[in-house]
Amino acid sequence: MQKVLVTGGTGYIGSHTVIELLNSGYEVDIIDNLSNSKAETIAAIEAITKKRPTFHNIDLLNRESLTELFDNNHYDFVLHFAGLKAVGESVEKPLLYYRTNLDSAINLVEAMLAHGINNIVFSSSATVYGRQYSPEYVETMQVGSGIANPYGRTKYMIEEILKDTCAANPDFSATILRYFNPIGNHPSGLIGENPNGIPNNIMPVIMRVATGQIKELNVYGNDYDTPDGTCRRDYIHVVDLAKGHLAAMQHIKPGVSVYNLGTGKPTSVLELLAAFESASGHELPHVFAPRRSGDVAEMWANPSLANQELNWHTNLTIADAMRDTLKFLESQR
Repeated sequence: MQKVLVTGGTGYIGSHTVIELLNSGYEVDIIDNLSNSKAETIAAIEAITKKRPTFHNIDLLNRESLTELFDNNHYDFVLHFAGLKAVGESVEKPLLYYRTNLDSAINLVEAMLAHGINNIVFSSSATVYGRQYSPEYVETMQVGSGIANPYGRTKYMIEEILKDTCAANPDFSATILRYFNPIGNHPSGLIGENPNGIPNNIMPVIMRVATGQIKELNVYGNDYDTPDGTCRRDYIHVVDLAKGHLAAMQHIKPGVSVYNLGTGKPTSVLELLAAFESASGHELPHVFAPRRSGDVAEMWANPSLANQELNWHTNLTIADAMRDTLKFLESQR
């Protein structure tokens, strides 16, 4: 049985990926310091899969603990999700984001190389594209220019670290996954996106408005050059996204590979809001607020490369994501 190390494995995307790995017959170890997740997620994963991943409460900045883990375990693959990810916070605390995200990645890759572990799948982001000439983003576009925040720049820098590592180590394999806007939750309702503190992504905000924890949803800008004036994004169900990581791992090859993970279809903020209202049967309080600095009107993935090379396709819809979000909300009551 092959063994996989998942950093950030109790987080939103990491935990859904752990479920896919366990259901596919892999042995899974999780590293997480629980800074933005909950230990209870492990029990939920076990309830869903009837298998329990091994959990290590380790901070990737702690090189000694990381070395000890690798001394005592061999991994066939590493999936790297761990890192700080709040865009607004990264603007306020850039040094925290550079120190945490870059040092974590360097420590992890150094430990892998020292222990002969050569396969990593990195959780990157479409933010690395910055502003582009077309709203449809394809992997051949230049990246690294015009990135609006330190969080996005750390993703770009880690991509470069992995590329340089592969160039210096011919046996090393790095697959970089640039994904767009994950939404939804596991259909069991047992795990989902429930960040500590103030949410950064739209769906946790919608969920907290629905439960009365937040007064109303701020829709940032209604004067964009789009059909309804609000921004359009590529929203991908987290279960489809998790399966994309599994496909990437199973098709890993020497050197660097880069793939977009998205649906290829844009949805506006108002369309997303309407989908939630339709699924819940209730209107959601919302107000229009000024545009946010750095937001582009439209962006979506061209997922053709992942479709072709990874044999991966999205199967779940916006309506599916809303259904599963409501199940998760119900389980939290």
